[in-house]
Amino acid sequence: MRKLFFAPFIALGLMLSAAQPLDNSVKIGLLKYKGGGDWYANPTSLGNLIKFCNEQLGMNIDPEPVTVEPDSPELFNLAFVHATGHGNITFNDSEASNLRKWLEAGGFLHLDDNYGMDPFVRPALKKVFPELELQELPFSYPIYTKERYVFSTGLPKIHEHDGKAAEGYGLIYQGRLVVFYSHECDLGDGWENPEVHKDSPQARENAFKMGANLLQYAFTN
Repeated sequence: MRKLFFAPFIALGLMLSAAQPLDNSVKIGLLKYKGGGDWYANPTSLGNLIKFCNEQLGMNIDPEPVTVEPDSPELFNLAFVHATGHGNITFNDSEASNLRKWLEAGGFLHLDDNYGMDPFVRPALKKVFPELELQELPFSYPIYTKERYVFSTGLPKIHEHDGKAAEGYGLIYQGRLVVFYSHECDLGDGWENPEVHKDSPQARENAFKMGANLLQYAFTN
């Protein structure tokens, strides 16, 4: 099996020294997928999340996220990859195979429905792990309760969309959460510059804190 190259970076990413040289920093990625969906939505979100984690948690993440395609070998240099958009997302056989190898080897994928992705996310993930089912995670799951910030009622609600409660789903492979899917929530919009969506300061803070939990989980599990 192909081995991850990011293992030595994980400890570095959790160091609490803000003085770490930039070239020792951890990199995280934005998934450039096919299918017609706007994978490039929320252009300021990851940079702002990185800034929050570096300043508030003392992480050492490179301020510039990497744009990575599902079948790229660059995936294996990344512990965490984020994907968002409003429409269709598809993986061909090569992309699904590469994503699976990366996830099995320790990668973590966060899919954030920016509104309209839900009908496409599920079949796309089924192509990566045909034997697994997306399951809604209980509020007691470690990603809500065992990381830096506690969310005792699960995902925070950032945008209304259809007015439904925010839902957090996961794919669990051999006991480890490898994919987290946030639905009816829109964390990425909460990470954007404040003038973009005009979310309340509290909503943005909740979004950043939940995002920080995702990164901590990815780096330590």
